[in-house]
Amino acid sequence: MSDHEAPVTPVPAFEPPYYAAVFTSVRTQTQSGYPETSARMEELVQDVPGYLGMDHAQTPGGLAITVGYFRDAEALTRWRSDAEHRAAQQRGRAEWYESYTLHVAKVERSHGFVRE
Repeated sequence: MSDHEAPVTPVPAFEPPYYAAVFTSVRTQTQSGYPETSARMEELVQDVPGYLGMDHAQTPGGLAITVGYFRDAEALTRWRSDAEHRAAQQRGRAEWYESYTLHVAKVERSHGFVRE
């Protein structure tokens, strides 16, 4: 890790209840514009009141999982309804995703561990 990279850590546990949106995807070979749009979505979601954070992982085989955490259903609705996010979703279906699933869950229990 270079001096400029932040350590890799999961989003911390929050006091429940809150919501988790689990987006699991497999992308197409066509990825023109995807990195820029993905970075813009990460920037944009941070402005949503009630947004708590995001975890992301990808397997060597190409399965990607992104989990967004939101304080309440209203925050999740604001994100889902954002016009720029909606446009990115449409482009994703047209160009970038072979398949995806979205699961939304209310988190009722949460805890974490950090080695000292």
